[in-house]
Amino acid sequence: MLERRQLPRNRVYYGGMVAFNGRNSTLDCVVRNFSPRGAKIEFENSAMLPDRVDFEVARRGLSCLARLVWRDQNTAGLMFSEEREMGDVVPLDWARKLRASERANRRLKSRLDQILSEH
Repeated sequence: MLERRQLPRNRVYYGGMVAFNGRNSTLDCVVRNFSPRGAKIEFENSAMLPDRVDFEVARRGLSCLARLVWRDQNTAGLMFSEEREMGDVVPLDWARKLRASERANRRLKSRLDQILSEH
């Protein structure tokens, strides 16, 4: 097979996650090899992934947009988007924290409304 990568990838075993569908759908994965420009990931069903995903590896402090370059039944190759392509995209971990804060805020508001209606 012709090697087209500009940087070699190191073999790793990291836990990762891909998010898609407006970050409403997430899928845990195992990162099998990694470089500053891409990664090979493994999970149960790559056919369900769209061509562009949010990719996160907490161990590396990485959260970025990625494009699927290839896929087969249980693995996929990702190429990370360059920073200039990301624009004003909020990192996935920040988006999760924001959603959790919004849920907590709604629960508190609901509880406050309930307390005020009792008095």
